[in-house]
Amino acid sequence: MLMFDSLNISASSLSAQRLRMDVISSNIANASSTRGTYVNGVWEPYQRKLVVMEPREKSFGQVLQGEMEKQSNPSSKLQGVRVTGVINDTTPFKMIYDPTHPDANTEGYVRMPNVDLSKEMVDLLAASRAYEASVTAFNTGKSLMLKALEIGR
Repeated sequence: MLMFDSLNISASSLSAQRLRMDVISSNIANASSTRGTYVNGVWEPYQRKLVVMEPREKSFGQVLQGEMEKQSNPSSKLQGVRVTGVINDTTPFKMIYDPTHPDANTEGYVRMPNVDLSKEMVDLLAASRAYEASVTAFNTGKSLMLKALEIGR
């Protein structure tokens, strides 16, 4: 139903941004974890995670074809956002000289996670603002529907 499309779009954004904030929180919590996964007899440090999102909509060709055929389904191209996956960041690990660390190699260097706290805080702020904007859009859509119901009395 067209009336609930705006709520569905906002809800999809809310769930995507919530997952993004959870992943960022995990990155911050593991910013100094030198033992993330055990690979080939060696502990690998925690690897930063990133959330990949894409719009949930028809392709450009499908929308164009629908417009050319004058199909009257305007909401078919507006469906929100979806998370396609959580991937590992391929940025190289930081090397820190600390020969007293239990995970130091023979030269005394420790491989630290590729998590930059300042970058994570900026991403967390952006995700938080996007979440707030989605809440505002959801509440606006809800109040518009309530006003429309009042008009119908």
